[in-house]
Amino acid sequence: MARLKLLVGQWLAQATRKLRNNFYLYLAALLTVFVLIDAGIFHVGENMRQKAFDFMVRSRLVAPEPDPDIVIVDINEASLASMAKDYGRYPWPRQVFGEFLENVEAQRPKAVVFDILFSDADIANPDSDAYFNETIAATDNAFFPFVRLSKDQDPLSAVKPAMIPGVTEKLPGRADPNATLAVILPHFPAAIDSGRTGFNNIDPDKDGIVREYGLYRDDYGWKIPSLALSVGHALGYSVPDTPNVLINWRGKPFAYRYVTFSEVLLDMTSREKKRPENEFEGKIVIIGSTAPSLFDLKATPMARIYPGVEILATAVDNVKHGDYLHVWRGALSYVLFSMLLIWLTAAAFYRQADRDKLNRIFSSSQIGLIVISYVTINVTNTYIDLSGPILWAIAYFSVAKVYALANDLALQRWLAFGVKLSEGGLRALVMPILVESEEPLGEALLKKLKRRIELGCKTPNTVDVLKGSQSGIWGLFGDMAVVSWTYAETPEEYGRQAAQDADQLARHLPSILIDIGLPGDTKVRYTLHPGGLAGDRSLANQWRGLFAQAVIKLEYEGENRPGE
Repeated sequence: MARLKLLVGQWLAQATRKLRNNFYLYLAALLTVFVLIDAGIFHVGENMRQKAFDFMVRSRLVAPEPDPDIVIVDINEASLASMAKDYGRYPWPRQVFGEFLENVEAQRPKAVVFDILFSDADIANPDSDAYFNETIAATDNAFFPFVRLSKDQDPLSAVKPAMIPGVTEKLPGRADPNATLAVILPHFPAAIDSGRTGFNNIDPDKDGIVREYGLYRDDYGWKIPSLALSVGHALGYSVPDTPNVLINWRGKPFAYRYVTFSEVLLDMTSREKKRPENEFEGKIVIIGSTAPSLFDLKATPMARIYPGVEILATAVDNVKHGDYLHVWRGALSYVLFSMLLIWLTAAAFYRQADRDKLNRIFSSSQIGLIVISYVTINVTNTYIDLSGPILWAIAYFSVAKVYALANDLALQRWLAFGVKLSEGGLRALVMPILVESEEPLGEALLKKLKRRIELGCKTPNTVDVLKGSQSGIWGLFGDMAVVSWTYAETPEEYGRQAAQDADQLARHLPSILIDIGLPGDTKVRYTLHPGGLAGDRSLANQWRGLFAQAVIKLEYEGENRPGE
């Protein structure tokens, strides 16, 4: 096991000696290639916004309030139970909705939006259907949904886009006049002829979570509006020309004002009114269901179970106020910001920035970027998606930090260059450097001194520092840096390189002290002490002996250099 550790340590030392700091550049280049491949093919990092977005939008401190003029008339379980004795199980005869529409129109609402698909005729109650159709024809603000089926089924359909009022050409003259659309339209001619229809498909993302609402579809050059878009156009709202918008949620489920369908209908058709007669005046009334048995529940960032009718209400609210969320994303911004973070981190490692400071700066910067995203989504309608770039930066930092630690460990265990286990002996050159200042140097200055010495050397070495402020006997050593080179005994070139490195360091010591902030007259003493290391004896004992001899030599023979 000891031999294996030695082999691994030697291999790491040789690898790090060859790569040196260039490893950080190679790693940055490799991750840059990965980012480009991901942006062009896989889109993993670019689409990582989902979980981060869900958490941030769910945890907002400042969220827009639901519009008080949007009211949801809820066909809930209570309504199903209450009306079952008179109308049977749902779906009820269309006369029920005809009566409701007729009575609510008397209160002059701004719009009545059905989140109910009336797709088939009620064969058992044709008069009921006729009554509902007549009621629809008498209104000018009732809206009805249809379902857009898969495009794979379009060839099987006989419905052309021009046959649906409200469907227009995206660009005049560019639409395919022979295209057909697979759609399930309302059964009632009055609803179709009014042009106040729109698809109400709510498509979740791949993970099953609803985050976006489709305002329109561009199929074969035809602009097919959604139900929310039809409401927005009819009411004169400024609607963006974009197919999809990111929903700006108003809060947890049931954030809007809900009223129970059966209670409202009963009060409307009774002689003695208990509810306000102008309850829906000027309101956007949306009729839908939250009853679990009717299966109109979706998963959203706000809750795993969210009423589909409230998703429609939120979409209409967003269209009315134009406050749907914008996402700062896209392949170009994703690539550029990822590369910026990667290469900034690479530059810090390459320049051998102070490790503790780098850890603090990197951690605080990544947290700062997340805080920026969170603050932005609280005070604006823009979500800055930095999740992908942050992940790449963390990946780079993690690998680079492991390499740096492995590099340090390898050099600590086996610092020789040109040494193989089976060849020659081992030599060491120890250079103690004593800084003679009136006051002990602080930890920050000692770190700077160590870093400047490391940067000033060209051959592999180690730099350790002793603080004059230490307690006990170690404090008597003063502020000392100990530089040591370990090299193979043969060829002699290794020894000459180490000696040249030490001489160059000695010449630069005065300027190094000034650069780290010490006065120009600060004195520094140093000496060079070579020695041999035997492979059959404890290296720890031998290093202690070399250190002791070097300190004694410094005391009696050390060269004294004043600052420049």
